[in-house]
Formats: sequence, structure tokens, C-alpha cells
Amino acid sequence: MIPRGARVAVSFFFALLGIVSGVWAARIPTVKQSLHLSDGQLSLGLLAVAVGLVIGMQFAGRITDRLGSARVVVPAGVTCALAMIPPGFAPNLAVLIVTLFLWGLLNASLDVSMNTHAVEVERAYGRPLMSSFHGMFSAGGLLGAGAGALFAWLEVSPGLTFAAVTVPLAVLAVLARGALLPSAPSHHEDGPRRRVSWHGKVLFMGAMAFAGLVGEGAAGDWSAVYLHEDLGTGTGLAAIGFAVFSTTMTVGRFAGDRLAMRFGPVRLVRWSGLLAAIGLGGALLAAHPVAAMAGFGLFGFGLSTLVPQVFSAAGNHDPARAGEAIAQVATLGYAGLMLGPVIIGGAAELVGLPLALGIPVVLCLFMSLSAVSLRPAAFTK
Repeated sequence: MIPRGARVAVSFFFALLGIVSGVWAARIPTVKQSLHLSDGQLSLGLLAVAVGLVIGMQFAGRITDRLGSARVVVPAGVTCALAMIPPGFAPNLAVLIVTLFLWGLLNASLDVSMNTHAVEVERAYGRPLMSSFHGMFSAGGLLGAGAGALFAWLEVSPGLTFAAVTVPLAVLAVLARGALLPSAPSHHEDGPRRRVSWHGKVLFMGAMAFAGLVGEGAAGDWSAVYLHEDLGTGTGLAAIGFAVFSTTMTVGRFAGDRLAMRFGPVRLVRWSGLLAAIGLGGALLAAHPVAAMAGFGLFGFGLSTLVPQVFSAAGNHDPARAGEAIAQVATLGYAGLMLGPVIIGGAAELVGLPLALGIPVVLCLFMSLSAVSLRPAAFTK
């Protein structure tokens, strides 16, 4: 029997993480203003999230494999949602840093466990599903950002905003428990339990995730700056560039499963990486606002299927240790998301932003050329 309920439940957990992340992003300016933080002080809080994510990833994979993803994803979803409330009531920078660090830790546990369970659902279906799961995260991010903007317009405080959004999500996370697959903890008959190696294929897949998420980070942090400062558009029009990227990214992820089923993950990643490189490269070469927005749209559509295919391949690399493999690949991937914009900013100081944005173009070509490493064993029902 096809576990449709489990697919819906996993989709919800991806949406949950997207909503929580989106509503936080939308209320960052208000948090900054209410605590009278400088840009540097705010960056410490944002760094705390990143540190929590990286540290959490080191434990989340092992816990998920040991207990089973179904036993981890529900408490991780509940606590990740509710942990967003304390930062909204933080009275000072120190408390903000501590609460955001805790949220980063719990974010990691949800990220790893839901991706691991998604691989199990994929395997039960016998066909690709990971791209649409990641599409739910993207859609959730847009929904969360919209909700945050609405509460900001109504002048509701960040703390009450986070409570209003996350408490219902936590309740729904508990209710979703019964629909998940009866995931069992991993057992090994070949002696003591081995940790997944950082060497070889897992490390290479992590490098691919790093490359893909550098592109996502670059679009988020630099697309509007490029349109405004290098192409001379107004700030409102410049913001549309990232909106176009986000929209095609979301659409591409929902289309990604059918594309993976039709063409296979290797050909999909090969052509998607090439499309992303052509899109961004064309936007930079054309140096015209309309062409640039079209290029960012192609860039988003090309990137949309890359990282989900890498996560799926990591989870299927060694099913008994899927959580650890996903955690290690995610660690390197999120390093790209965090460090990519910084690297591009530093390069822009030396050679200018248009040339610096060539870095994601090269990395997309790297993913295209490396697609053969994602060749999986056939899905079996």
C-alpha cells in the first residue's frame, strides 16, 4: 500500500520549517530596531543560528539513525516551532544570541530527521519525491514571510507574531505523528556500528550541496544589489529580481519529481546545472535589467532540483545510516549557504560584483559535470 498519509505528513514538516524560517526573516528588522542593535550586533545573533545548525548537525544524524526518523521528526518539529518564540521576547542581545543558538540546534534536528524520513517515503513509493518535499519548504518560506509582513503591518510585536504562527504548527506536528511510516532504529549485523565516513562519495556529495547552496545564498543576498547598483534600477524593481528567482525556484521544485522520474537524477542534475549556469551567466553578460531578471528566473529554475537530488542520493547511499549521511552533506551545504555570500562580497571588493557573481556560474557547471556521482540504485517498492 502506498503511504500517502506519510507523504502528506513529511510535506507538512518541510512546510513547517519553511514557515518558521520565513516569519523569522520577515521580523528581523523589527527585532533589530526594538533591541537597538547595530548591524554588527545583529550579525552575532544570525551567526548564533549558523553555529547552532552546524553543531546540531553533528548529533542529529546519529540520533535519527539510532532512534528512527519517525521518533525524532515529531519532537524536533514541535520544539523547533516553539523555540522561535523566545527570540521574539529577548530583552537584550545576549538573550537573543542564546535563544537563536538553541533554535539553530533544533532546526538541525528537524532538518535531518525530516529529510531522512522523506528518503524512506521515497523508497516506499518507489519513485522520486524529494524535490516536491523541498518545494514545500520553499512554499512555506513564502507563506511565513507573508504572515510576518502582515503582522508587521498590523504592528504586532515579534514575540506575539512568533507565538501566533508557531503554536498551531506545533499542535499540527503532534497530530501528524500517526501518519508517519513506522520507522525503526537501525541495527547492524556486521559488528560494532560504524559512523559514516567524511571521505569518498559522501564528502563529494557534500561538495555538490555546497556548490548549489552558494548559488541560493548569492541570489538572496546579491541579486537586488546587482540590479540596483550595477544596472541602475530602482530599489523596488531590484527586489523583483529575487522574487522572480524565488518563484521559479518554488515552481521548479514542484516539477522536479516528474522530471527526475522521466530523465533520471543524473541527466536532471546535468541539465539543471547547465541551465542555472546559462541563466546567471546570461544575466551578467546582458547587463540589462529585463534580461537580468529573466536570467535570475532561469537560475532559480535550474538550481531548484539540484540540492534535493543530492539529499536524496545521500540518504540512499547507505540506508542504515541515512541520517548521518544527510547530516554531513547538509553541514557542507549550509556552509555554502552561509559562506557563499561572504565569499562573493569579498571577491566583489577585488574585481567588482558582476565578475564575483561568476563564482556561482562556475559552481553550477561543476554540479553539472559531477552529476554522474548521483547515480542511484533503482528505487524498489
